[in-house]
Amino acid sequence: MNITVLNGSPAGQDSITLYTVKYIQKHFPEHVWRVLDVGQKIRAMEKSKDEWLEALKEADLIMFCYPVYTFLAPAQLHTFIGMIKESGVSLKGKAATQVTTSKHFYDTTAHRYIEENCHDMGLQVIRGLSADMDDLTTDKGRREALSFFGYVLWCMEKGIFEPEPVKLPAPALRDACPEAEKLTAPAPKRVVIAADMSGDGSGRLRRMIDRLRNRLPCETFIADIGAYPFAGGCLGCFRCAADGQCVYRDGFSDYLRDTIQTADAVVYAFTVRDHSMGVKFKTYDDRQFCNGHRTVTMGRPVGYLIDGALSREGNLLELIEARAQVGGNALAGIATCERDPDGEIDALAEKLCRFVNEKYVPPRNFYGVGGMKIFRDLIWTMQGLMREDHRFYKAHGFYDFPQKKRGRMLMMYPVGAMVNNPKLRKKIGDRFTGGMTAPYKKALEKEAEP
Repeated sequence: MNITVLNGSPAGQDSITLYTVKYIQKHFPEHVWRVLDVGQKIRAMEKSKDEWLEALKEADLIMFCYPVYTFLAPAQLHTFIGMIKESGVSLKGKAATQVTTSKHFYDTTAHRYIEENCHDMGLQVIRGLSADMDDLTTDKGRREALSFFGYVLWCMEKGIFEPEPVKLPAPALRDACPEAEKLTAPAPKRVVIAADMSGDGSGRLRRMIDRLRNRLPCETFIADIGAYPFAGGCLGCFRCAADGQCVYRDGFSDYLRDTIQTADAVVYAFTVRDHSMGVKFKTYDDRQFCNGHRTVTMGRPVGYLIDGALSREGNLLELIEARAQVGGNALAGIATCERDPDGEIDALAEKLCRFVNEKYVPPRNFYGVGGMKIFRDLIWTMQGLMREDHRFYKAHGFYDFPQKKRGRMLMMYPVGAMVNNPKLRKKIGDRFTGGMTAPYKKALEKEAEP
């Protein structure tokens, strides 16, 4: 069997993820393996297509291999997927799977992104392997890697693949009217609209932006992400861990901090492409790693202006909410061109003003709590390298490890003994529930006191 591995890591042959594939390859030498370093050599592949087109045509199995970057695959792999689609090469009926490494921070959205694009290209999808970045160094991780590939071979032999999700009918997209009256509510000082208008051929996104700007009673600034001269996508080299400066000298680190992150609120604007926000916006997201894992805009509201059928993009919608939750940002709204763009844009403007003036930040839900706990544990163990992250997490009380609540933990032992004793449980009856709610009742009574 011919296997083409699309290595999306900017590190090329030094990719931690690729080592998992190399380990699998070592144990299945009867197959022909061909690795394309698309993440590292994307510029060269844009100029010369023959080699990778041939590798795709000859493949029986296409394996996407990449580290998870900011909820999705690296921007370089986004670029390559777009190149495959534009090439017109037929991949229909071929099998596809993926191998990723991460600390499991939204590996789910990354995997769904690849699966959605595979279905677009007519590929037969086999559920991929999401490994911890340290798994290959453990016996368990190595066993899981081999077991995974055994499952891939079984699926191909049996013809068992993941079904393509049922898609809703494509809605009619509507134009926004740029004409709008200014709000009279107290206004933020400055709102930045970080926009990628490079794919706005219809002009819909520009009209949405114009309406929001006309509606907001404050200074607005468009940070044109689509036109920014990025020297390249994030390399995952960790050189910014020491001083926060990216290895690229294209000025983006300073532009991000001085132009965008100083705003009272940020609105992101883009056109949906290939089930994501597009290559330029993904490059912008990845390059924010110059801030490490620090939620430096925590407490500031965000909003979205989206041109495209977002109602058909459940994975992207989940990513948007998770992005705000993990960042500690109040999501003021998502205005699309599907139903009532004018009304949604006006509501977004109203919410942005209120959220800024009231300093409103909703409590984190599962997306935010779970995501931050992953980073909490990561930064704690890597504090010697990620010193700025460690100081930030320590200063903001993110190190909320369970073992610090020793008093509550010890209190649970006698409570557990009572609950597990049938005689005591019968004797206590409903009083146990009353005991649990006593602290909350006390708080309520205290609040009622004059």
